[in-house]
Amino acid sequence: MTAALFAGDVSLDLTLVADHVPAPDEKVHVNEAVEAPGGVVANAAVACARAGGRARLLVQVGSDAAARIVADGLAAAGVDVEASPAEGRTCRVVVIVEPHGEKRLLLDPGVSMYPGDGAVEAVSLHGVGWLHTAAYGTAAERLVARCRAAGIAWSLDLEPASFAAGIDTLLPLLDGAEALFLNDRADAALGGDGAARLLALGVRSVIRTRGRDGAELVTAGTAVSIPAPVIGRPVDTTGAGDCLAGWYVGERLAGSPPREALAAAVTAATLSCLGLGAQSSYPTRLQVAAFRDKAAAGRSQT
Repeated sequence: MTAALFAGDVSLDLTLVADHVPAPDEKVHVNEAVEAPGGVVANAAVACARAGGRARLLVQVGSDAAARIVADGLAAAGVDVEASPAEGRTCRVVVIVEPHGEKRLLLDPGVSMYPGDGAVEAVSLHGVGWLHTAAYGTAAERLVARCRAAGIAWSLDLEPASFAAGIDTLLPLLDGAEALFLNDRADAALGGDGAARLLALGVRSVIRTRGRDGAELVTAGTAVSIPAPVIGRPVDTTGAGDCLAGWYVGERLAGSPPREALAAAVTAATLSCLGLGAQSSYPTRLQVAAFRDKAAAGRSQT
């Protein structure tokens, strides 16, 4: 089976459900808590595996106990983890989830935001059909350059922090990218017309994620909106965008065309909001198929 290679961040997430965010010097007791692996790209790798894809994950971890916890958790989720150690702390994230399902995050980056130059040069690309990564530094550029030379498609998760000096600084990563995932914050940092700017820089398609409104697939001259299914009140939106990205990659590797791949990915991301935590809430392929079949049957009866 052709594999998807995910390269980027990994973290140990502590998700807490609270009635409200504490005021200064206030102690708030939480209602639920989940500790599990996280990270934007690591989450996407788990989603790809849940979609039925073969997911490899290239990360750098710290020299602490959290490194083993996240590696074991990701392996249990069906991801082939390739972790290089570095002296320091593995990234930690505290997620505070309020009753309406939205979250607030505190992040200590540690040493696990991106693998080092040596790791991206050494990783085998044999059997890799797609790379999904984040736009961080020279290591990302080196890995994308290797995939470009090998004819391997790649996609990017765009964070505003990665183009603080201007989007043109990411041109080596953008030019030729098969897909770029663009959320509200990144779009705002690009002036509100991010898709057009990214396409002009050589990105082949932009997937504009819109939360509860679904997503939009934008290519040169076309824009297709995929609405999110109605699921009721969300429990936790953490990692929903990561789920969408990883599921989309898994569908594309399985041969689905972009529009059909995104429709399935939107459903998976929406269903992920019904559970607490990121990776622990991601649905399986069977669950997504069953939900879509039920929704289709309901539409045929109206």
